[in-house]
Amino acid sequence: MSASTIRRLHASKVTLLATGRSRLFSSHSVDDLPLSGIRVLELGQVIAGPFCGQLLGHFGAEVIKIEPPSVGDPLRVWRELDVDGVSPWFRSLGRNKKSVAIDLRKDEGRELVKRLAAKSDVVLENFKPGTLEKWGLGPSDLHPLNPSLIFTRVSGYGQTGPWSSRPGYASVCEAESGLRYINGLVDPKTDGHAGPPVRPNISLGDSVAGLHAAFGTVLALISRHKLASHGKEKGQTVDVSIMESMMNLMEGIIPEYDRKGKIRGPSGSSVTGIVPTNAYPCLPSPSTGGSPTYIIIGANGDTLYTRLMCAIGREDLTGPLYAHNHHRVARQAEIEEAITEWTSSRSAEEVYELLQAAGVPVGRVLSVREIVEHEQVKARDAVEDVWVQKEDGGWNVKMSRVFPILQGSDVKTRWAGPDLGAHTEEVMKEDLGLDSDEVARLRQDGVIG
Repeated sequence: MSASTIRRLHASKVTLLATGRSRLFSSHSVDDLPLSGIRVLELGQVIAGPFCGQLLGHFGAEVIKIEPPSVGDPLRVWRELDVDGVSPWFRSLGRNKKSVAIDLRKDEGRELVKRLAAKSDVVLENFKPGTLEKWGLGPSDLHPLNPSLIFTRVSGYGQTGPWSSRPGYASVCEAESGLRYINGLVDPKTDGHAGPPVRPNISLGDSVAGLHAAFGTVLALISRHKLASHGKEKGQTVDVSIMESMMNLMEGIIPEYDRKGKIRGPSGSSVTGIVPTNAYPCLPSPSTGGSPTYIIIGANGDTLYTRLMCAIGREDLTGPLYAHNHHRVARQAEIEEAITEWTSSRSAEEVYELLQAAGVPVGRVLSVREIVEHEQVKARDAVEDVWVQKEDGGWNVKMSRVFPILQGSDVKTRWAGPDLGAHTEEVMKEDLGLDSDEVARLRQDGVIG
């Protein structure tokens, strides 16, 4: 769907869906954003599905997040908790969403969700495959009510296949995708792992799956618009597997195995087959005690490599024998030893300044404390302060902006992840047309919160 098409549709604050239905959107819609006018019903929880919802919401979609009353999304109480007992992480991942508390275990709760789905463009979920069908909320249940509804479904292994019914978390799916096999320290005797495979200290698989889900959702919206232009009403299922999303990042590993029989293993702080790019030790700093600090140097381009060797006084390691990457791979040990010898006698700051001046890509290994004060981060407003509103006041929470940046659109977080059920009454009345007495009854019966 082109931006011009969306702008025309929004000029009257009314979006015409592929079914020919029309509806008014809430005042929270931001008309000049690319996904304004798209309603997403988020049934997922924790990270993978909600990260997709965060991306869609940031760029204008109206995201209605369905949460169980009383407890909400488990992420609300994960890791560090703020003064109100809610995780600042949730305030970030739940930004720009409406929280509606509905008990999906109750028939009336599922009926409310059906009615919302009939007025939505996308249902987003990351339950184990079959769960929505068990609740009567799967595609075959909802498409008769809304033929153009898109289902974005995130799971460990996908909606089909012998493993589809298995529970899949990022950690195990990262392992099954091959990611964990290629990460870790190398045992020089076997070229295998020296100790257990290393995981990044984030749930990488969940976020990567969420990115794929957001991308797939936008593709499905474009496809639906094309079908509608030919008089067809059809919503696709976007089937996202955490395992497959991670496989999508594995570069040439499978083709190299197929054609050359190569099984790539761990490579420590370097990357197999590209030289030089590594973490190099420098003199200790006050924050590291007696341990070395490290700096990252990436001089694997041919010209960059020559610049690096000149900067460290090792012109003897340049010329035809080192001209291209495959030459340097054959002489990796010699090159790495020369760089390490040079960095080890200098502070990280000195190495950084000298290589910056030489035009060699170099980076410090920064903690979050240094990131929030980083001059580049500040110059691009990459970390923003978002207000958490409370009855007796509130506070700001720092969070990274949602990227990418769209030229000409000043896209900022409109509100932090809301309190549980903050929008329940609004959605029940304004979107479903319930009166105050009915809302009170549903709340009394524990259907909503």
